[in-house]
Amino acid sequence: MTQVRPRMTHLFAQLGLDSSAEGIAQFIHEHQLPKDVNLMEAPYWSDAQRQFLAEKIASDGEWAIVVDQLNESLHEDATSGME
Repeated sequence: MTQVRPRMTHLFAQLGLDSSAEGIAQFIHEHQLPKDVNLMEAPYWSDAQRQFLAEKIASDGEWAIVVDQLNESLHEDATSGME
């Protein structure tokens, strides 16, 4: 059986969020974080979502890469223009 690599659409589906390309883009645009706010500390996650993200980061597997990509995307505004 072939195993599918997790993607951002899979992550959003697991989090119970709109996993369409438009839904993901809108979420990222509307939920930007300051550079000093950790992804897990974002006020908009439910406890279950926060736990899921923490578990995937701790697993240090392919899911961790996708969660890290989400983290980078949510901090895009805070880091733009920085070198």
